[in-house]
Amino acid sequence: MLPEGERLLWQGQPTVKALLLRVFHLRLVLAYFAALFGARVVAGMLDHQPLAASLASASSLVTPVALATLLLTGLALLYSRTTRYTVTSRRVLLQFGAVLPMTLNVPFKQIARADVKLFGDGSGDVPLGVINEQRLSYLLLWPHARPWRLNAVEPMLRGVPDARNVAEILAKALVTASDGAVASQPLPAANGQSQGAPPAAVASAA
Repeated sequence: MLPEGERLLWQGQPTVKALLLRVFHLRLVLAYFAALFGARVVAGMLDHQPLAASLASASSLVTPVALATLLLTGLALLYSRTTRYTVTSRRVLLQFGAVLPMTLNVPFKQIARADVKLFGDGSGDVPLGVINEQRLSYLLLWPHARPWRLNAVEPMLRGVPDARNVAEILAKALVTASDGAVASQPLPAANGQSQGAPPAAVASAA
């Protein structure tokens, strides 16, 4: 339920594929096991073992590969299902937490900028540059935080489908809210009376 006058503009969740590949790095894990498999085969051949015996020895890695893939896929599913991103006409909400549910409320007045990083499948990340007196915790926000920004932590809508559309919705909402906020603050005139309004603040979405 939203307060009166506040509208829901978009709501969604990170895709399982985006979390699996870009948060839990399944491709790197598989590449590691593939390298280990090759190393075992080469080591066996250098030890004068038949190729079939070397392959049989290296095939023992199949079980840990399957377990690792299953575990990472399960984590991606869990994080996806327990996360919800919401953009309204006044704020951005990040609701997350598999064990301890948490909600981060980011009013538009605390958002200095909104960026977007697109990927080949159409999904992407939308990090938010925030102005906040209290320092955000990277560990509490992870994986919903921009990577490697440990000092100036940036909340991020991670792995959202159709990220370009989400970024455009957020950018328009930021500009509209900025126009309304500026218009509500009259500009003092030289004679002490008020006249007009200053130019609206700029909200960017790259």
